[in-house]
Amino acid sequence: MDWGTELWDQYEIIEKHTQSGLDLVEKYVKFVKERTEIEQNYAKQLRNLSKKYNVKRSSKDEPDCRLSSYQAFLDILNEMNDYAGQRELIAENMMMNICIDLTKYLQEVKQERKTYLMEAKKAQQNLESTYKQLDSSKKRFEREWREAERAAQYAEKTDQDINATKADVEKAKQQAHMRAHVAEECKNDYAAQLQKYNKEQQHFYFSDMPLIFNKLQDLDERRVRRLAQGYNLFSDTEKHVMPIIGKCLEGITKAGTSVNERNDSMVLIEQNKSGFERPGDLDFEDFSQGINRASSDTSLSTPKGPMDLLGKNRGKNFWLFNKKSKLTPSSFPPFSSPPAPSPANGPPSPKFGRDTLSYCLKEINKTVKPRISSFRTLRRSPTVTEDFTHLPPEQRRKRLQHKRDEIVKELQKEVDQSEALGKMKDVYEKNPQMGDPASLASQITQTTQNIERLRAELNKYETWLTEAGGRGDILRYRTHALNNNGSHDINSPDGAHSDESTPDTSQAIYAEFDDDFEDEELAAPIGTCIAMYNFPGASEGTISMQEGEELEVVEGDKGDGWTRVRRNNGDEGYIPTSYATITLFK
Repeated sequence: MDWGTELWDQYEIIEKHTQSGLDLVEKYVKFVKERTEIEQNYAKQLRNLSKKYNVKRSSKDEPDCRLSSYQAFLDILNEMNDYAGQRELIAENMMMNICIDLTKYLQEVKQERKTYLMEAKKAQQNLESTYKQLDSSKKRFEREWREAERAAQYAEKTDQDINATKADVEKAKQQAHMRAHVAEECKNDYAAQLQKYNKEQQHFYFSDMPLIFNKLQDLDERRVRRLAQGYNLFSDTEKHVMPIIGKCLEGITKAGTSVNERNDSMVLIEQNKSGFERPGDLDFEDFSQGINRASSDTSLSTPKGPMDLLGKNRGKNFWLFNKKSKLTPSSFPPFSSPPAPSPANGPPSPKFGRDTLSYCLKEINKTVKPRISSFRTLRRSPTVTEDFTHLPPEQRRKRLQHKRDEIVKELQKEVDQSEALGKMKDVYEKNPQMGDPASLASQITQTTQNIERLRAELNKYETWLTEAGGRGDILRYRTHALNNNGSHDINSPDGAHSDESTPDTSQAIYAEFDDDFEDEELAAPIGTCIAMYNFPGASEGTISMQEGEELEVVEGDKGDGWTRVRRNNGDEGYIPTSYATITLFK
């Protein structure tokens, strides 16, 4: 069944139906556009939310960042950022595959429909024109036939009139004959126009309009099929990214299961334990026999007391709870002047025999007041010192170790630069056209001074680290000097350092680490990953990978959605974090 056969007389219905179909396509395109705007706004809000709660790079060294619960929260923020990227991808694909394609197709369908409707209108106009010609010939034939009848009646009446002359009779007969001939011609013309119109009408209703209606039917069916494809793309677009969204949600679940409360407690202990011993018991002082100012090993004057444990670290507050002591100088009654002490182990002075309680309170006030005052000063901010003696022993050791490691790295850079300048000077001396060796003298001198300064700092921190109970690795190095020919002379053997050499512009000292530091090693991997999808790695700094490929993780995700990995052959590069399953070493 087709429109040309069944709906041959429903032109207006077909026109209205096809227009309604085009309106539906436009409505669906607008619907998808608003959906993409919602997805884009949703993704933007998710990214802003992740950025708002994500830790700044300057805050990544804070102690809390090492806690598994904190790292899990950062992983959740990264997964949410990747999830927002997938929502943006949904919006982009919907816009490209549905909105833009359907809009372009809609314009083509509108133009095609307009062409078919113009053809139908033209055929209708042709049929109407033929009908007008038929009607005109019909009216002419009717008019001329009536004129012929009147002429024939007049001729017959004239012929019967006895008063009419022969000439009048002949004239009337000729006029009637002429009118009859004209009427016959109009009749033939009317018959021809009628035949033509019937032919045109048959062609219009059985050929032209059915063909146009069938074309409109085909156009409408194609429009419906294309719209149905758009409906399918609406769901397929989201289904396409559902696996990656599922991975993001799995990553959030994995972040939740990776929280280790016991490990967080150990990290907190490792970061904040002071290394102090608990204060010992106080001795009983018998004030009834006089003030016994000698203290045992467990009194506050012993190393086990808090004040002696502090040593130089008097800036550390030992109160477990940050509240003021109830024992304050105002708790004791004031005295105008201190009493004279009685002999040791002797009877109390008669002056104080009548007021033993006052005497005892005075002595307690002498003993306790300075200690309370000293503990109050602990609440103030400690003075930061270069050797970190303001910190507890354990924290001091860690800070000294960290500072020493930084100096070692900086010293390594200066040694490498010194070696490079020495080689450059050798090249300049052998090939003067390449450069003047004297131009490097200032740089060599500056580098040598930096090396000596860093060595002095390293020795200083090694000493402090040894005092703090840490392991100070004494670096071994060799001292070289440049002779006049630009070659290196060994002034001291490995492991020895000559402090008597004085650097100048003609002689530079270069240091290098021993075998343990000479060869640069690759960074140790912090985990492994398995590729879930293929990644071309076309951008600079990225590396390609195939689905199922196992790689080593060199650097974790810093919040930008990229992870640095390495192959077994040593190739390194970045991959999208959401494209791989990452397992970090504990």
